[in-house]
Amino acid sequence: MKKILLFFTFIFSCFIWSTNESSTSHIETIVLGSGCFWGAEKGYEALDGVIDAVSGYADGEGVKPSYREITKFSNKFNPDNHAEVVEVTFNKNLISLDELIVHYLESHDPTQLNRQGNDIGTQYRSIVLYTDRYQERKISELISEYQILLNQEGYSSIKTQVKPLKTFYRAESYHQDYIKKNPDGYCPDHSTGVKFVRSDEIDSLDNEPLKQGKHIVVIEPEGYCPYCAKFRKDVSDDYAGTIPLHYRLATNLEELNIKTPTWATPTILFIEDGSEVFANQGYLTPKEFYKALGLFKLGNTEAYRVAFNDGTDARFCKEYQIFKNTPDGVFIDKLSGAALFDTKDRFNSGTGWLSFTRPVEGSVYRRADNSYGMRRIEIRSVSSDIHLGHVFPDGPNGLPRYCINATVLEFKTRDEFNLINTKEKV
Repeated sequence: MKKILLFFTFIFSCFIWSTNESSTSHIETIVLGSGCFWGAEKGYEALDGVIDAVSGYADGEGVKPSYREITKFSNKFNPDNHAEVVEVTFNKNLISLDELIVHYLESHDPTQLNRQGNDIGTQYRSIVLYTDRYQERKISELISEYQILLNQEGYSSIKTQVKPLKTFYRAESYHQDYIKKNPDGYCPDHSTGVKFVRSDEIDSLDNEPLKQGKHIVVIEPEGYCPYCAKFRKDVSDDYAGTIPLHYRLATNLEELNIKTPTWATPTILFIEDGSEVFANQGYLTPKEFYKALGLFKLGNTEAYRVAFNDGTDARFCKEYQIFKNTPDGVFIDKLSGAALFDTKDRFNSGTGWLSFTRPVEGSVYRRADNSYGMRRIEIRSVSSDIHLGHVFPDGPNGLPRYCINATVLEFKTRDEFNLINTKEKV
């Protein structure tokens, strides 16, 4: 009897854990700045699916996060001043990130720099502080779409800053729910009046960027999908490649030429100029995803042979000549976008292959390579598992020599890499 009771206690505890875990797995936060936080907070709280909206301060340095300090005249044009922001907590099953960002962009004038109407100062800047890579990609995608609409109405360029969140500071208690407490209080409308949805054309509007160039589209359901969540965790949350990755519902593919049935989720579509090239129904492991992406991006090229068939670049190949004298920066995985090698560790070995004394920490792994009657140590990318080259013990000053194929790399300057480097959630 005791064993039976213990068994049912275990089952019940698992059920409770599963229920609690699933009930919180759809809760996300994002921090949005659009001028005075009083009216913005009220606007977010009115949206179905928003759980909480908290006024606060963020993105400052060397300035105390308080209303008194950020509104001082000495900080009015201080670029390191905190911004007035709202931390929005939402259930993404009830309101999508798309809907939230559309509301954010439509509810203020993102073309104004360090102001909203008569509210002037760096604390009123337009800013989005994201908490993961998916948020960053979606924000950038929607800002690009909104810029087209604003241009059509004669507005200038969007000034909204998009950054990773470092720290959010809750504002003083009298700022919380200010408009609820003061219904006749200050709540100006600085929106442009330009809307994303025009004559119910949001589907075609959303898909317009997918009609040019190569794109990856991941089909997810409106509700929870465990394999979709696993694909995000294992693959797409860390993806930083140059081919854009988008998320769509199966009902949101209008004006795209899709052949594969999209009832299975996730379905991963590889499309070019709006037409499907090939697709996969169901979950892909990181290795499977990058093998498919390699075929899509590289095709029948030397880079594909090197990456997936353990090939070797020709000595002094074209890519080597391009990369051997690049300025200060980072060499990234051609498929995943992960940082692999730094120019600070590059040296001229005279061999005709790119040579480094070390990789970026945690970016590669080693394995024995006894092919062609030789005993070597192969180097592969941790993120995509592609073949990179070999490591030898004959580098300068007793250091190793990482002999790396240039065809499987891309290069980013230090500034470019710092802008896109969001490998870890903040």
